Amino acid sequence: MSTPKETLTKLRVIYKKVDNVELALHMFSLREHKPDDSRPAIVFFFGGGWTGGAPEQFFPQAEHFASRGMVAISAEYRVARKHGTDPRACVSDGKSAMRYIRSNARDLGIDPTRIAAGGGSAGGHVAAAAATLSGFNEDGEDTSVSCVPDALVLFNPVFDNGPGGYGHGRVKDYWEDFSPLHNLSTDVPPTVIFLGDSDNLIPVATAEAYRDAMRNLGIRCELHIYPGQGHGFFNKSRFKETLMEADRFLTSLGYME
Repeated sequence: MSTPKETLTKLRVIYKKVDNVELALHMFSLREHKPDDSRPAIVFFFGGGWTGGAPEQFFPQAEHFASRGMVAISAEYRVARKHGTDPRACVSDGKSAMRYIRSNARDLGIDPTRIAAGGGSAGGHVAAAAATLSGFNEDGEDTSVSCVPDALVLFNPVFDNGPGGYGHGRVKDYWEDFSPLHNLSTDVPPTVIFLGDSDNLIPVATAEAYRDAMRNLGIRCELHIYPGQGHGFFNKSRFKETLMEADRFLTSLGYME
């Protein structure tokens, strides 16, 4: 069972400055959390088609996992409407966020070997991209620090950017390096995926192809399909069900009791 919100604290930490833009991590934890703790963490990336969205989208999920003893983070990243960037910047920022958290884990009271990432739609792409793509790193960043999450929690994620996949027209010049489905390897962490079978952007067949490719690599991948649910359902009609399933998944990995 989760504990009440009153037991939580929230911090805003700047993890990156680029082109006069400051990007922050919104970090939720139990009030008794200390910098010398070594708690598992999860980083959420909001959805919005790489063009919009806000970190508040995942505050409810972050509050839940913080109440369960994790450090739960909702990350800002650059988007087209606000910053004039293209989808590559979203991935670059996601990787920067993962590296910042891992390299500062000891000061943040986080276990650097148990940092999960999650997200919805394009934010699911950012999380999956950090786990799968070798390129799109910020210039000058220390790439010796791994940006690969230790687990993935993906809500109707964009992970096929190939011909016929989501957003292909916007990324067609570099899609082969940008599409998580086309860059899977044995380094990808255990993954859980949530999708509605009435999603008008992400076909069930795409999620099944991703799951099957993961399993063929010997990697744990769970796919939960929700009948009659469309895109973004996880924050609306099936919020509790998907949250509890994500909780079970992370608990099975030892992130919570």
